Amino acid sequence: MTTTRFVSPSLSRVSPAPAGRVSGSSWLSRAGVAFPARPHGLSLHLRPPAMAAAADGNGSPVAPEDSTALSRTGEVKRVTKETNVHVKINLDGTGVADCSTGIPFLDHMLDQLASHGLFDVYVKAKGDTHIDDHHSNEDIALAIGTALLEALGDRKGINRFGHFTAPLDEAAVEVVLDLSGRPHLSCDLSISTERVGTYDTQLVEHFFQSLVNTSGMTLHIRQLAGKNSHHIIEATFKAFARALRQATEYDLRRRGTVPSIIH
Repeated sequence: MTTTRFVSPSLSRVSPAPAGRVSGSSWLSRAGVAFPARPHGLSLHLRPPAMAAAADGNGSPVAPEDSTALSRTGEVKRVTKETNVHVKINLDGTGVADCSTGIPFLDHMLDQLASHGLFDVYVKAKGDTHIDDHHSNEDIALAIGTALLEALGDRKGINRFGHFTAPLDEAAVEVVLDLSGRPHLSCDLSISTERVGTYDTQLVEHFFQSLVNTSGMTLHIRQLAGKNSHHIIEATFKAFARALRQATEYDLRRRGTVPSIIH
């Protein structure tokens, strides 16, 4: 029976630090947000930013000037008999990805999650990939979902809903999601090949099911077009990243109230 070791989450302020990487296991985003290393279990660094009083050049809400000290971050360590997974996510990042999962194609997809969501995403995983990618794929997604849940905190002022359609050449995938606290996945993908590289394409739906289960997200994925398996999967991750970015951003008119979460 698979067992998972967690340590209760704790709250602490994230201190500004110079950009780049430092020695040891600490990891920094280009925005200067430090993710201090944690030796054990699940940990969290979270303080929701105050509501912004202005928007950026694209009309998106912006965090206050001291947001480097207030970024919404989550950190999770998940250890089982099959895997050892360490995930950190910053919802108010700049799109920095540092992912090494032992599954090259999944690394590529997590890079898309960071880049198109403008999240800073750190994933380090070791697992029984000599058997197959199933356990690593599942536990990585479970850890990302848990980190996302913790980073969202009380969710005051967020849009809550996200909707995006991403094309990639002949492929197009639509993603609709709700950060509702109620886990549900509807996944309508038609992937014609069994593998992309060494990655089992059946694991795409399983990845999102696992993420949904721990994040408490309602997620609908619908393929509108596509024949190339790589294009279909990559369009899915890009659309998911954009929809999640939209849902986690702040609605200035809501003035910090909770948008009927879990009701």
